[in-house]
Amino acid sequence: MPIEQHGDLEPIDVAVIGAGLGGTAAATLIARAGHSVALIDSHAVFPQEFRAEKLGGAHWALFERLGLAEAARPALTPISSIDIHRPGARPVRRFADEYGFAYSDLVNALRAGLLPGAAVQIGRVEALETGPERQVVTLADGRRLAARLVVIATGLGDSVRRKAGIGRVVRRPGHSLSLGFFLDRRAAAYPFESLAWYGRGPCDRTAYLTLFPVGEGMRANLFVYRGANEDWTRAFRREPARTLAALLPGIEAACGGLGIDGRVQVRPIDLTISQEYRRDGVVLLGDAFCTTCPAPGVGVRRVLTDVERLVQGHLPGWLATPGMGADKIGAFYDDPVKRGSDAAAIRASLFSRAMAVEPGPVWAVRRLRNGWVRRAASLFGTRIADALPEAPTMMGSFAGLSHEGVLSGGTTDPRP
Repeated sequence: MPIEQHGDLEPIDVAVIGAGLGGTAAATLIARAGHSVALIDSHAVFPQEFRAEKLGGAHWALFERLGLAEAARPALTPISSIDIHRPGARPVRRFADEYGFAYSDLVNALRAGLLPGAAVQIGRVEALETGPERQVVTLADGRRLAARLVVIATGLGDSVRRKAGIGRVVRRPGHSLSLGFFLDRRAAAYPFESLAWYGRGPCDRTAYLTLFPVGEGMRANLFVYRGANEDWTRAFRREPARTLAALLPGIEAACGGLGIDGRVQVRPIDLTISQEYRRDGVVLLGDAFCTTCPAPGVGVRRVLTDVERLVQGHLPGWLATPGMGADKIGAFYDDPVKRGSDAAAIRASLFSRAMAVEPGPVWAVRRLRNGWVRRAASLFGTRIADALPEAPTMMGSFAGLSHEGVLSGGTTDPRP
């Protein structure tokens, strides 16, 4: 249902604020469905940003299902094998279709594939007026747009969400730390195509290091459970190669020498939940709704699941009927697929950290059990994710993190 012209306001069906992965994907699908959409972002070209940098098969299946694969493919570096190093076990080479990429390159590739019906508006949102019938977005330069629905896909940014009257609570500050950098040789110079190297135990406070090609370079993502201002983190910034070699003995030999090119990017991760988000005319997408840890590798899947459920599951019905009240929009937050995706990502974030850092015999047994299951799975060709049982009891102490009870039960070990 098209909206009416209101004075100087440009009328559209949907205004998407934030042109990262989620916002750009949503705008693409909305335009493809024949609805008018404006994609609003403060950058004409999405800038360099340390976010997701590797896709697995499940992620790629979502790109294909949503019709985003063709636009995304030029930004991706295909990976066919990964060498897995775990403490106390021989290295294993696993074959699987994965992709390395720079987040900004992927987003800009998707932007280049936008249909003409998706108008890109470059500017900063100055004000946001919302209601049960129409929403008004005012940009800093005075431009105004009237939309039936506003989709906030601004990731970790708080400004637009606050303008909509939506709060955010940090449930687990400093949950993890992600470090990104390039090694100093071309990817072809290493004796592996890609690599995953796991920490030795709780004293390391380390999830894993993954090395993978992006273009001709070898990119590194290191996930640790440390603070951004710890002595260890400062030491890593100053002497990354030396600190990495001390953290993961044997990594230097496996790489045939260890050198790091350029600066180390450091991204602290808090686990957050939005509050009072059931609002007229506004819906939150991806990290704008809740944030999870990147170590388990579930973030891209969660964002694209949000896009799929919103644009294909709910938006057609919303636009076909009058109004855009909070009761209508609540159907998206109550969607069982979305709720399951959020809950699985939160549980994976908590479980991954606990498996890496929790001391004591209970967690030692769980780590040993997972090692046995992995070895059995490799012998019999079973998928590890199918073979590992759930851990239903370890989530009780994290119940305060749940949003409306989505956090319950356990999860399988999400790591490769």
